[in-house]
Amino acid sequence: MPNIKSAKKRVKVIETKTLRNKMLKSNLKTIIKKFEVAVNGDDKAKATEALSVAVKRLDQAVAKGILKKNTASRKKSQLALKLNKMSV
Repeated sequence: MPNIKSAKKRVKVIETKTLRNKMLKSNLKTIIKKFEVAVNGDDKAKATEALSVAVKRLDQAVAKGILKKNTASRKKSQLALKLNKMSV
């Protein structure tokens, strides 16, 4: 346990940021799962909408520093491939 006032504050701030990051990551995973469900259900319109939402949230996660740029890019590419394979 820290004794210095500024160190105590850092502990509190880190806890707050950790909770925020967990919340955003969890939300992102939920959105990606909704896309997966739409793809597995063969609903092209729903899957397209879910993809656009997922891409937006991935970009927001990169902007907030929750995901790295290449990770988000890889995930977007994987999701787009799944949507494209669905139409075949």
